[in-house]
Amino acid sequence: AAAAAPGLEESTYVAPLADSALEARAKALQRELRCLVCQGQSIDDSNAPLATDLRRLIREQIQSGMSNGQIKEFLVARYGVFVLMEPPIRSDTYFLWFVPAALLLLGGAGIGVTVLRSKQRLAADAPAEDLETPA
Repeated sequence: AAAAAPGLEESTYVAPLADSALEARAKALQRELRCLVCQGQSIDDSNAPLATDLRRLIREQIQSGMSNGQIKEFLVARYGVFVLMEPPIRSDTYFLWFVPAALLLLGGAGIGVTVLRSKQRLAADAPAEDLETPA
């Protein structure tokens, strides 16, 4: 077992690969994969135990000679396409891609309609003398 780096808990410490090119590849791959616990973070940014396990697994698979594509395929088969930070646009991922945009558009339209109706009500409720300009 590798000793933890100073100041880090051993449970979240992942020993870097000896080859700096392989370590850079592992870090890049970690940024492309979503933490399934945190969901808004990559496994590179997360301190969740599952993210730590996945970082270790990625390093093991890189050392065993697997390509990035093979590692991603393995993780997608195990955890589903949601593990990818940028899942491919397919019929089973439309929800991930288009629902946030649709909700944003619907929210903006709702706010726009509310503001427009409010302005119309204020204009209709204004007394006639307030609309006339003094001579």
